[in-house]
Amino acid sequence: NFGERTCNHNMKDFKILVTRKWPKSVEDKLKDTFTTTLNENDEPLSEDQLIDVMQNYDAILPTVTDKINRSVINCSDRSVKFIGNFGVGFNNIDINAAKENNIIVTNTPEVLTDCTADIAMLLMLGVARRASEGEFHVRKKEWSGWRPTHMMGTKITGKTLGLIGMGRIAQAMAHKAYHGFKMEILFYDPYVKSENLDNLKASSCHSVEELLSKSDFVSLHCPSTKETQGLINYESLKKMKESAYLINTARGDIVVESDLVKALKDNV
Repeated sequence: NFGERTCNHNMKDFKILVTRKWPKSVEDKLKDTFTTTLNENDEPLSEDQLIDVMQNYDAILPTVTDKINRSVINCSDRSVKFIGNFGVGFNNIDINAAKENNIIVTNTPEVLTDCTADIAMLLMLGVARRASEGEFHVRKKEWSGWRPTHMMGTKITGKTLGLIGMGRIAQAMAHKAYHGFKMEILFYDPYVKSENLDNLKASSCHSVEELLSKSDFVSLHCPSTKETQGLINYESLKKMKESAYLINTARGDIVVESDLVKALKDNV
């Protein structure tokens, strides 16, 4: 197994490939420790290239955008026994196929909690205050001076934030929103109860529909699973307030993009 290989051989005999550019200090450490191949061009690898890696290296270090699917893992003459994913999420890797082939898969959990919560706050503030629209407006030299009704946004202070999923990132966002902006916090998560949230005033909803109907801002924090893929679709969007905003710092496939476009066109 992997442990035996690393113990019984010089670490420099262990061949790894890094699929995209990583921080220089990390790349330098990898080169000092293993026989390391870096992606100097920082261009995504095709499926055929990923298969070639699987056949010629001991380990592959992908990112969340590299699709390590069943076809890649089940390739003939595979030598890779270790997949070290750069990121918290690992839905880019077919975990079942990896298990079937005795391949170790690792990720980097709990390192992006506040970072992702900060981005969710950034998006919420940005969409509420129309920040990106205003910047584009100025860059296109369309700014003609202030007037009271031009590009009016909305405040977030005192509004209701609904969180779908109440894990570490959602709780971090809730903390920032409640203590920083006095927002009312609602959440839906079948695995989390209000009484288990230390020092966080948040109310649990009985269903996603209830949360959607009550929230001024809806922020997605659930993992991408069979149960959550397509969770936000045309029918669920219709249950939101007409004035509500949707924030997604989770996975893209939780929202049906075509339904989102249709809802915008229909002014749902």
